Amino acid sequence: MLTDLGLGVARSYGLTFRLPHDLEAVYGEMKIDLPRFNGDESWELPIPATFVIGPEGSIVYASAHPDYTQRPEPSEVLAALS
Repeated sequence: MLTDLGLGVARSYGLTFRLPHDLEAVYGEMKIDLPRFNGDESWELPIPATFVIGPEGSIVYASAHPDYTQRPEPSEVLAALS
């Protein structure tokens, strides 16, 4: 399990996207300060991703989708773990 404060790992794998400028104001109105949370001046969000790495270091399962509501079924991830 990885927590990626500052989005360094997500950026290195190309798993971030920049929030459109018009949404910066909306986030501001909701008191969501992405640059402060990210620890830099970016207005980036991570793309939700799930990877299962096998014992030999290869990726045996991968799922990444920019729509945060599109997540893998737990049964798919569990099957990759066995």
